[in-house]
Amino acid sequence: MYRFLLTRQWVILTLLVLAMIPTMVELGFWQLHRHEHRVEQNALITRNLEADPVPVTRLTSPGHTVPRSDYWRAVTATGTFDTEHEVVVRRRTSQDERIGVLVLTPLDLKGGGTVLVNRGWVPAAADQQSFPEVPAPPRGEVTVTGRLKADETTSASGIKDLEGLPDRQVMLMNSAQQSQLLGRPVLGGYLEMTGPAPADGSPETIAAPDDGSIGPHMAYAVQWWLFAAGVPVGWVILVRREKRDREEAAAQGEAAEQPEPATA
Repeated sequence: MYRFLLTRQWVILTLLVLAMIPTMVELGFWQLHRHEHRVEQNALITRNLEADPVPVTRLTSPGHTVPRSDYWRAVTATGTFDTEHEVVVRRRTSQDERIGVLVLTPLDLKGGGTVLVNRGWVPAAADQQSFPEVPAPPRGEVTVTGRLKADETTSASGIKDLEGLPDRQVMLMNSAQQSQLLGRPVLGGYLEMTGPAPADGSPETIAAPDDGSIGPHMAYAVQWWLFAAGVPVGWVILVRREKRDREEAAAQGEAAEQPEPATA
């Protein structure tokens, strides 16, 4: 009755079905894990943004790698901006997706040490070789607030660290690189400035990270699992249809082979 399942095409189809089911189940769990990671990250962002600001020197030091648990932590820093050694970070987007640069300015701390401050986004210069127009930061001693971020690296960000760039232009916000250029220790990571806000709105401050969206990963997980459940159902339907078609074809063949009744 089901001997056709041993034919080459049905063996291949059955093996394909057997391979698809666990693959789809695994893809569903992959999306589930991405959903769980997003939920966990949202909770971390909310917790760190709502925490009382602490002095940046309590969370990082020269050569320190900012752990994930401290990402986006609200911090403060008091010192004087060193605009002479200010650099811009190329190929970064504004909140409305315009291409420009980020302004990275060293802040010499009141008690000693230096921390990098990402003051925000400005348009790039007319040509890539020129330094763009950058509004000056507050003069004298200032207390800034912001979000602590880890040093950018090519492996983590996917941004290639190009060589031979024009003076005072970089691709990554990295304390080790800037420490070499400055010739003095720099606290690990950098501060994403949130205050004081610039008087004329430039540089454009970096928007707070999204801690409310969970993305479509859970929906994708459910879809993959539904697909996994639907594959064997589809296989059964195809088998039953094939069986029925073969039985109908056999019955028609038998009817055609029967001799017609003799006529007088």
